[in-house]
Amino acid sequence: MARYTDPVCRRCRRIGEKLFLKGERCFTPRCAIEKRRRPPGNAVARRRRSSDWALQLREKQKARFTYGVLESQFRKYFEMARERPGVTGDVLLQLLETRLDNVVFRLSFADSRAQARQLVNHGHFVVNGRRMDIPSYLVKEGDIVSWKRVNETVPEFIQALTDGLPKRPVPLWLRLDAATLKGEVASAPDPSEVDTGIDSRLIVEFYSK
Repeated sequence: MARYTDPVCRRCRRIGEKLFLKGERCFTPRCAIEKRRRPPGNAVARRRRSSDWALQLREKQKARFTYGVLESQFRKYFEMARERPGVTGDVLLQLLETRLDNVVFRLSFADSRAQARQLVNHGHFVVNGRRMDIPSYLVKEGDIVSWKRVNETVPEFIQALTDGLPKRPVPLWLRLDAATLKGEVASAPDPSEVDTGIDSRLIVEFYSK
């Protein structure tokens, strides 16, 4: 399976803003974009007006990097969004938000989407009582996401990871039960609740050329 193996902080520097790909580190002075604001590479940055295509590409890459999906995956999500009723850009954000790894991150079960993806891959989560190890699985309204338990208990590392839940605001389309470490998909995500700062209109324009 193809995956990105270079330093993720290069992606933030390439976009020119924080994408919060490394969890808590992004809020400290150790954040790469705080230490080195110039784009990666040896070329000298030149000030010039970005074309409309460049702005659209930047927004598409920003969405890809934020949710941690490859180009082919992202294109499939866009095609799915275009075939469904509703505003294509809003439907696209809804699809990305309902990925299981993103839901795990939104429920504060993980510090970053990358960590959430790894935890899901390792089989630490169940959806509606069934083990699910596919990060791209799209949850639906009414689904229950919880940690996999062994003998009705969770491992110590999970207790340490989830101590002090919630670590960040949980969106209204999700319900978190911190006592039982369970989350419920209460409704479809509202694009207005997505706090990634992604302009989906530019993404639609990029793929419409």
